[in-house]
Amino acid sequence: MILDLFIALGLVCAANLPFGYWRAGLAKLSPTWFVAVHAPVPLVFLIRHWLGLEWRLASLPLFLGAYFAGQFFGGRLRQARAARTGAADTARPERR
Repeated sequence: MILDLFIALGLVCAANLPFGYWRAGLAKLSPTWFVAVHAPVPLVFLIRHWLGLEWRLASLPLFLGAYFAGQFFGGRLRQARAARTGAADTARPERR
């Protein structure tokens, strides 16, 4: 049970990396930004279902943490790649 939980948390975090990478290049609160944030939710459901994990309230903070960690680190990967290649992130509009 505990091993399945840690496997699920790792899979949730890994599944969110590409979506966080995508989200980091979008204008905040745009329709595509919302898609990038919410598209992995069915994946989380499927991961929990495939591993046979019950829906316990105690595991919710762990899954939320793994979900947002994947989004965060995916965004950091995009920033690191842009800094390494010297490419400017032109997808985000400048704030005034």
